[in-house]
Amino acid sequence: MNLMDTIKKRRSIRSYKNKAIEIEKLDAMKEALNWAPSAGNMESRHFYFVTNNILRRELTKATRGQHYIEEAPLCIVGCAELTIKDKYGQRGSELYAVQDVACSFMNAMLMAHSLELGSVWIGAFDENEVSKAINLPDNHRPVAMLALGYPNENPEVPDKKSIKEMVTELK
Repeated sequence: MNLMDTIKKRRSIRSYKNKAIEIEKLDAMKEALNWAPSAGNMESRHFYFVTNNILRRELTKATRGQHYIEEAPLCIVGCAELTIKDKYGQRGSELYAVQDVACSFMNAMLMAHSLELGSVWIGAFDENEVSKAINLPDNHRPVAMLALGYPNENPEVPDKKSIKEMVTELK
């Protein structure tokens, strides 16, 4: 599959089969996360691979019931490493580290699709509850989560804005 096909065919998956993800695919996911660009090449991000059923149930509670976290065999919690503030100040910890996680998660979602896995980005959650559920250190701020697994659905292609509506060219 070429990259544009992967980009166009990837969907947010909210229903998963009861099937574990193979170690080779988990390793590929970790590598995809690692190869994303980062601000100042500081790699101010950390990822928690949560496969424990009890912990995924706690993460579901932190999202106010996004049940697919519990259903998926894997939930990745992406955290900004706040130590970037030492180099880039508040903008580093509040923006650059968050962007680092976002870049890594886009890589992961594309890799997941290429491996015939499904994923969904989760941004609506209580940060304190997530931190408490998986016992995060103070310098790790949870900024997004990904539920991953084998898809149990095939969502329709969503409507998209036209390129003309989305892009302004300044020549």
